[in-house]
Amino acid sequence: MARSVGVTLSEHVLAGLVVDHKLVNGLQRFPKDENDREALIDMHTEALVETICDEVLQVANGNKALASVGVAVPGLVRNGVIEEAPNLPQLKGARMRELLSGQLKQRGISAPVTVLNDADGYAAGMAAKLGKLDALVRVWTLGVGIGYGRYPFTPGVWEGGHSVVTLDDKERFCGCGGRGHMEGIMGHRAMRLRFLDMEPEEVFEAAKRGDTRCFQFKRLWHKALAAATASAIHMAGPGKFFLTGFNVRFVDMPMLRDYMQQMVKMSPLQSYSIEIVEESPETRVIGSAVSAEQAAGI
Repeated sequence: MARSVGVTLSEHVLAGLVVDHKLVNGLQRFPKDENDREALIDMHTEALVETICDEVLQVANGNKALASVGVAVPGLVRNGVIEEAPNLPQLKGARMRELLSGQLKQRGISAPVTVLNDADGYAAGMAAKLGKLDALVRVWTLGVGIGYGRYPFTPGVWEGGHSVVTLDDKERFCGCGGRGHMEGIMGHRAMRLRFLDMEPEEVFEAAKRGDTRCFQFKRLWHKALAAATASAIHMAGPGKFFLTGFNVRFVDMPMLRDYMQQMVKMSPLQSYSIEIVEESPETRVIGSAVSAEQAAGI
């Protein structure tokens, strides 16, 4: 059975040893304090690479014979290079696969390294968890921004959170500066900019109480999710969609399904399904390792 290490970057570095698509011995975290959410932002690229390699070595537990190492990061990743990383800006332009491979070899680990988008890692983790590694799985991660993950891996940009879901000239809240983007409506940061007098959870609570402005936004929020999902269906076909991230708490499934029914009318495309799943760092780590194994032909 292949021994691989999966790593994810967000507010923390999380790493785990994965054997036969299952996590062994739990997760290793840096920094140890879960409440320290600024540590990675303050680290330069070289220090972050060294930290990742240290965590890989820790979870390998002295056995350096690894089949592969998968590292999932938030951002646009192509051919091992991080082309854009809004949440970890110091990584923009970093040749991450090359840097990690070099540092790991110095530590005695010669396993091939794969660098991937974190949402793609989550999609791969869900496929492994369900025993559906031969199926198409897609994931929306609803958080500070909006991530779109797809399994199996297919070359492309796949920045689904920047799907254009409205032509309204006023919709300019996306962090990238683009107009009409899904993330500019649904992203936590964007919602805080839109409602400067209310937190996102207060907006959805007010919508429940019948506040007109907040209820109209709740409808817009769900329309944006439905529009981006419907576009993905029309481009790549039906299948399973998972919703995860800390803002899945705002999803009104009956409302979402109603909008989906209005947007997807071709009968061959209506065999899609949408499911909410709890955010799971373990799933992300497993998916990173599974993606690395597949990239290595294991």
